[in-house]
Amino acid sequence: MPSLGREDLIIGHGDFKYKVERNWGQLSQKHPVNDCHEMVQDSKGRIILLTNHVKNNIIVYKKNGRLLDTWGDTFPGAHGLTLKDEGGTDYLYITDTELQQVVKTTLDGNVILRINNPKLKDKQGKERPFLPTETAIAENGNIYVADGYGSQYIYVYDQQGKLKFEFGGRGEADDQFYNAHGIAVDNRNNSPRLLVTAREKNQLKYFKMDGSYLSTIQLPGAYICRPVIHGDQVYLATIWSGPGKTNNSGFISILDANNKMVSAPGGAAPVYNEGQLAPVHQTLRVFKHPHDVCVDRDENLYIPQWNAGQVYPMKLHRI
Repeated sequence: MPSLGREDLIIGHGDFKYKVERNWGQLSQKHPVNDCHEMVQDSKGRIILLTNHVKNNIIVYKKNGRLLDTWGDTFPGAHGLTLKDEGGTDYLYITDTELQQVVKTTLDGNVILRINNPKLKDKQGKERPFLPTETAIAENGNIYVADGYGSQYIYVYDQQGKLKFEFGGRGEADDQFYNAHGIAVDNRNNSPRLLVTAREKNQLKYFKMDGSYLSTIQLPGAYICRPVIHGDQVYLATIWSGPGKTNNSGFISILDANNKMVSAPGGAAPVYNEGQLAPVHQTLRVFKHPHDVCVDRDENLYIPQWNAGQVYPMKLHRI
């Protein structure tokens, strides 16, 4: 399989093609990374990276890759990063699988709220595992926590961190999950719905905000991370692809307003047969294990990677 080599490499399909800048965001070893898990853009246009290196869990960049700031040395399992504008102020929600916590902070790291293991029991009376991977924040302030490495429930808290209800759980039913890895609020049809990753089944699942199941999107061959909704599109880091979850087989999946895959940067062009997506796979080794997609205001993409040799994020310039 061909690997990334040229500096003028163009990847993607249709209207979603990108020039690869593989050296974006590279820093000195004064600012090391381990796994680069997720990225967001704040209201000032800065790009914020979450890594599980406890020398600097948060790295703040300009869009050109220049370092602005670093902070954080207390998140050994830093995994999920959600940004929410609340009354004109940006807040970060950091999900740490090792601490078994969701931590709400200001942009400079002051802790506002901690959500801990709810310590609920299963049907056999044993304490459920709690290894949260992601959050999504509703307009009413509810915090949706995806327990993607634990019990596979979605736990719903109010803004004070009080548990309100839960839904999902591990299983084969339409409203259950295997690896509820990511979650987002989808407002594209002016009626908010939850979009939840079921990674081991190559699926995205829609729910009402009260946890009622709605529908499933099939993405055969795509082992996806969280859905990132920007404009009319859904962007997904596909951490593995093809049969057997082959190592170093990741690419990016882009869905249109109708949730059809229209571009796969680093992967094969999407093909639909009688309305069904053909199994997808990597065709160009641009990425190893992409873990998230950050879309800036110019629709450029920033790609952090898990288990990729402690590399810094890559930038894809929209063309």
